[in-house]
Amino acid sequence: MTLLFVYLGLTVLGDVAAYFLGLIVERQWGSAASLWVFLTLYFLFLWVAWIMAVWLTNPKAVSTEQAPVLSPSDTLRPP
Repeated sequence: MTLLFVYLGLTVLGDVAAYFLGLIVERQWGSAASLWVFLTLYFLFLWVAWIMAVWLTNPKAVSTEQAPVLSPSDTLRPP
């Protein structure tokens, strides 16, 4: 669940950045260039936000001494 909230937060930040960068480009070069810049940054930020969210919420590695080893028969036992 944490991954989802981190991704959502990063996506919102990326969307705001894409909007303002598109607005700057629109004032300099017009609406056609602004559309290309905004759409490119929007989809780029979706991808980057996912990579960053996975990286930020990656759980710590568990050593082999702490992790129990289960055999396939352990998972097939009836309750």
